[in-house]
Amino acid sequence: MNTHRIAVSLLAALAGITAAGGATKAPPPAPNLAWQEECGSCHLAYPPRFLPAASWQRVMAGLGDHFGTDASIEPAVAKEITTWLAANARKPKAGKPEPVPPPLRITETRWFIGEHDEISAARFKSPAVGGAANCAACHRTADQGNYSERNIKLPPK
Repeated sequence: MNTHRIAVSLLAALAGITAAGGATKAPPPAPNLAWQEECGSCHLAYPPRFLPAASWQRVMAGLGDHFGTDASIEPAVAKEITTWLAANARKPKAGKPEPVPPPLRITETRWFIGEHDEISAARFKSPAVGGAANCAACHRTADQGNYSERNIKLPPK
């Protein structure tokens, strides 16, 4: 056995590094109270690691029509949240170009589609789930930023 390889693997596991880009295991950033209050007042305050910085910048620039709702906030607060989201956003993978334009919906990212490929569209649309964006319907600790598969409980069909 190569002890160096084992040590590196152990350190990577302890640091929460994943081959899939860290979307499910990266430690959450220090919370931003404005983000929790403003975004969390209408829906789950989605972790910044679910979208690249360019996507968060697009989302925040379009709060006047945020998926059909006027979610406008004070410019200074919007700037604070945008800066925090961009700083903690998903980092691009080396050698993989980011989509143009950057996605606005987490549910349309390659990562999300790959992680949820076993869930049918009908299941997402069921009353118990209420849509693919309702993470907390299945991820019981989503409100804590924990999307571990150990904490998934699919609602009845």
